[in-house]
Amino acid sequence: MQIFVNGDSVELKEGATLIDLLEHLSLQDAKVAIERNQSIVPRSQHAQQGLADQDQIEIVHAIGGG
Repeated sequence: MQIFVNGDSVELKEGATLIDLLEHLSLQDAKVAIERNQSIVPRSQHAQQGLADQDQIEIVHAIGGG
């Protein structure tokens, strides 16, 4: 299936979850916020949140500093 992550096309297997996507992007250990189709997905739901063809995903990284 094809989804879009921050505007870029990504191919994933059918039935993939947000955790699968993070692993695909090597972000499984990163502190990120994820929006799926304009709705924030709580971190506690990343493992259960399935993805569908043509989903629009936005991933924001937490960056520290000052």
